[in-house]
Amino acid sequence: MRRARYLILWLLLLAGLAAAQEFRSLSIIHTNDLHARLLPDGRQRGGFAHLATAIRRERANCDSCLVLNGGDLVQGSPVSTIYRGVPIYQIANLLGLDVSTLGNHEFDYGWRKIPEFVQKARFTTVCANVVDARGRLLVPQPYVIRAINGIRVAVIGVLTADLPSLSMPESLGPWRALPVLETIHRYAAEVRPKSDLIVLVAHISAAEEDQVLQQAPEVAVIVSGHVHRGLQSPKVFDGRIAVRNRAFGEEFGRLDLQVDTAKKSVASWNWKRLEVGANTVTPAEDVSRLVARWEAKVSKLVDVSIGEARRELSRADMKVVMERAMAEKTGADLAFQNEGGVRDFLAKGPILARHVWNVMPFDNKIVMGKFKGSELPKLVTAGRSIDPQREYTLVVNDFTAANQKVELGCEGLLFPQVGPLQRDVLIDWIKRKKVLE
Repeated sequence: MRRARYLILWLLLLAGLAAAQEFRSLSIIHTNDLHARLLPDGRQRGGFAHLATAIRRERANCDSCLVLNGGDLVQGSPVSTIYRGVPIYQIANLLGLDVSTLGNHEFDYGWRKIPEFVQKARFTTVCANVVDARGRLLVPQPYVIRAINGIRVAVIGVLTADLPSLSMPESLGPWRALPVLETIHRYAAEVRPKSDLIVLVAHISAAEEDQVLQQAPEVAVIVSGHVHRGLQSPKVFDGRIAVRNRAFGEEFGRLDLQVDTAKKSVASWNWKRLEVGANTVTPAEDVSRLVARWEAKVSKLVDVSIGEARRELSRADMKVVMERAMAEKTGADLAFQNEGGVRDFLAKGPILARHVWNVMPFDNKIVMGKFKGSELPKLVTAGRSIDPQREYTLVVNDFTAANQKVELGCEGLLFPQVGPLQRDVLIDWIKRKKVLE
């Protein structure tokens, strides 16, 4: 009898342990930094219609999926630039996203566009750290909790605190980004009692990514964007995971998790990066039709031949080309193009105005000022023989001038002369040259 009692107690103990440690599966499909690249690039990678097919294929083989986007849906193609981002959200509704966060480029058309983006989206936009002086959030929801396969998944959104140096002041208006880690601690404390897993969908720097991974134990998974270089393998720290894709829809990720709901942690994981090749993935017909409708609106302006490239020109090459074009346009002694302002390479072959719009999607103007050699920043004078007493004319774009502490490593330079759009300068220069070697 006593033996039977012990057996019953032992079985009850085992049952209690099993109940306390319940593993459930969750798959996170994720994109980031799509940058309105509706069409495949010059190497036949990406394109929203091809990406839609690839995501749908993964989702069809998953009964516990969550699709996240790490920000910067807009800014990077003529449709986005001309129509100020709104069509991109309309098309992105067909990608099957569940939750997205804001990227810094969502501000490029002015902060007043963001409520329009949020309203247009059929997916949820979350961002916990973009606030005004009174602490009010720009978007309605700092986080969302979704029940998936019996797991209460809390998704918190954040945007890099570097936002002021990534945007024009007038685009931000009254909004600022609070420190990322501080924000996460605040909202994680709020959601932890009512969730089984905390996931961060973040548009943050690599340094912020590492800081969160190492100093925010509440967050089990970080789905990141902003840094355009994808990770070769996940960052892992103390059982927590960070993943990130290459930009422009060249690839997307799938993170398969076993979640320990009792410990509110990840028990095991597997991550794969999935290439989106236009030659290997059939485009989704509904997305193709909508993309074609919007592309038809801009085609007469941008599908115009302006020259020829005898070889592929990398983004580094295009930086040099842009500097030459600005210097020749203005007669300046020196020209500087910020690397982040060059958004695409130029494929070998005929050059269309569209290609330049992809390289220079921003409506930045060129600006010019006169400075003594001793006043010029080292980034501009590197490798040049400069007379400290001589006056030089320097041309840059207005974003670089407004953010010169970050972009040039200096402060206080004034650029009183304002010229045309950089993009127009480059298009006209290529037309004159006809051939780029």
